Amino acid sequence: MSASYPLQSLKAGNWFKLICGASFQDLPAIRTLVLAYALAGADCVDVAADPAVVTAAKEALNIAKKLVNNQKYPIFSQKRTLWLMVSLNDGEDPHFRKAYFDAQHCPSDCFHPCETICPPRAIIEIKRGSFGVLESRCYGCGRCISICPYQLVKTRSYLVSPKEMIPLIQRMGIDAIEIHTQVGRETQFKQLWQAIAPWISHLKLLSISCPDGCGLIEYLHYLYDIISPLPIPLIWQMDGRPMSGDIGKGSTHATIKLAQKVLNAQIPGFVQLAGGTNNHTVSKLREIGLLTPSISSTLVVSGIAYGSYARSVLSPIVRQLETQSINLNLQSVLEDQPDLLLKAFKIAKFIVLSLKSSKF
Repeated sequence: MSASYPLQSLKAGNWFKLICGASFQDLPAIRTLVLAYALAGADCVDVAADPAVVTAAKEALNIAKKLVNNQKYPIFSQKRTLWLMVSLNDGEDPHFRKAYFDAQHCPSDCFHPCETICPPRAIIEIKRGSFGVLESRCYGCGRCISICPYQLVKTRSYLVSPKEMIPLIQRMGIDAIEIHTQVGRETQFKQLWQAIAPWISHLKLLSISCPDGCGLIEYLHYLYDIISPLPIPLIWQMDGRPMSGDIGKGSTHATIKLAQKVLNAQIPGFVQLAGGTNNHTVSKLREIGLLTPSISSTLVVSGIAYGSYARSVLSPIVRQLETQSINLNLQSVLEDQPDLLLKAFKIAKFIVLSLKSSKF
């Protein structure tokens, strides 16, 4: 496989993005995920617009570069460029929320299904018999809300403002931003765009993430008119079924259907999948001819973003490092453990190659 450069990958239709999560702030986990997928050949990593999170991600990227240059690890010999992306929103969005509940209201005989179902293990036993949400781990998937037998779980939503974003662009070397919006937010989007437009030329890429809805195509045309002319490449992120890629095969259908809808509208820009993407997504796209241009059609998907699925396959390694850190009372990092590093790399590499290699 040739060196993966982000813009080339978009044009070739094999762009791979890792989504750590707009609300995910578990720094050790983020560091591990970014390191593994950077070594595996990802083109972009999307993290929360939080200086501490960005610092952790950039540290992982620097470690990846050192490992590539280290003759001890010839398997990491390919030099790659990876873009760092942060997200903001123009209104309430499931990606920008945190779950919470008052453990004092939990009945003593509750079997805590919320703890079992939580993908990032954000619901933990704070003290004997008392559970709560570890805010840094929660990324807002909402699975605990519907499963609580007493309907005690609530969420807090928040907005990432341009004032928070601009310093990241200025001082921390952010390569791309993603705006999360929804049909019907013309006014909110326009206000947000007016605030960040002066800084767009400092970036390499703009992504707009939008779920399906009545009037979607008209809304996307409106957004395109607002942001044009754009000095950098544009991605339309089709968020089919947010934060569900680790649930099962069926979760990928919604994002593929949504991508077909937008591709047929032929709005300028690259189309990328997200929301429900997993190990079935690439094979399904190839089956229906949406990854490789054909004689009959040149309408193809340019890339795939993996979130919950990409995180879940590496969760055993993340947990092992976490356990070691607790037992040793110091942070255990992936690059200090060659066997674990190689294992994480192979897992991430398999997912990346499934998109980037024609052999799959």
